[in-house]
Amino acid sequence: MSNRVVQGRMVTGDSLAEMIEGEPVMEAESIEDADRDCPDCDGDVLAVGYMPSVTEFVTGYKCQNCDWAETDRD
Repeated sequence: MSNRVVQGRMVTGDSLAEMIEGEPVMEAESIEDADRDCPDCDGDVLAVGYMPSVTEFVTGYKCQNCDWAETDRD
């Protein structure tokens, strides 16, 4: 897995997914660059796919510089 710096901390796919979800996740993919800027601070946004439960796959997005995060849930 690729590690990235998010808000001054080195994170893995698992820890980034946990930051987005607010609790531990079952499994996470590698972190990727999202082709978009943060709507709050114009910082770089990262994306990570993860499974918060056995029956759900979510893509989460998190700004590297501020607290902004969202998922692709409907």
